[in-house]
Amino acid sequence: PVYKHFFGNNVPGKEGKAVGTGSGIIIDAENGYIVTNAHVIELAGKIIVTLKDQRQFYAQLIGKDLKADVAVIRIQPDRLTSMYIGDSKSTRVGDFVVAIGNPYGLGQSVTSGIVSALRRTGLGIEHYEDFIQTDAPINPGNSGGALVNLRGELIGINTAILGGRTGGNVGIGFAIPANMILNITEQLVSNGKVERGQLGIEIQDIRPALVKAFNLPDGQGALISGVVTLSPADQAGIKEGDVI
Repeated sequence: PVYKHFFGNNVPGKEGKAVGTGSGIIIDAENGYIVTNAHVIELAGKIIVTLKDQRQFYAQLIGKDLKADVAVIRIQPDRLTSMYIGDSKSTRVGDFVVAIGNPYGLGQSVTSGIVSALRRTGLGIEHYEDFIQTDAPINPGNSGGALVNLRGELIGINTAILGGRTGGNVGIGFAIPANMILNITEQLVSNGKVERGQLGIEIQDIRPALVKAFNLPDGQGALISGVVTLSPADQAGIKEGDVI
């Protein structure tokens, strides 16, 4: 009844069960490993992978990292092809890219654009952010799909968009860099989880008001706004109010 109130007779799923769609990338054909976004498979009762040739497989969840929004799933390694993974550190602003995915569940689609910015952080999308920004049109359902350079190399996974009122694309999309994905997937395959080191500090930018208040020579560096008790930073003598 709730679905019908919003969707009329176009109720999503069957028998009241919601169905979500997303995209993924085969990174290890020999073992059947596929990488996607964690939010694509989060809370899924079952995961079905449909390949370009329309073959379908039930997938097993290997591990997920919610803080970076990366997940690894596994299907039967039957006549699969891996995508070549490039070095995302060599990506430059202005590089031409192609976004591949499954927007709105329509099936495999390709859009093109350029890299419009690198190392985007502080967006509040994920806990750990180091996004590649692109203007290649990406829409709901593209999540987990490939961002590819013109050499056919995977440089990122399309993860989020800044949408208009309808939620569609407005020319600003964000992808997790391939190098970051590799590090995470290696840990998920090996351990089923990701372990990270901790500094134990909270930082903020040096703004003009802080330059004046702290009598600093310029606005370079960062202000320590908080230190976690007994953390490595605390043990090393870092104090709240320090400027690094």
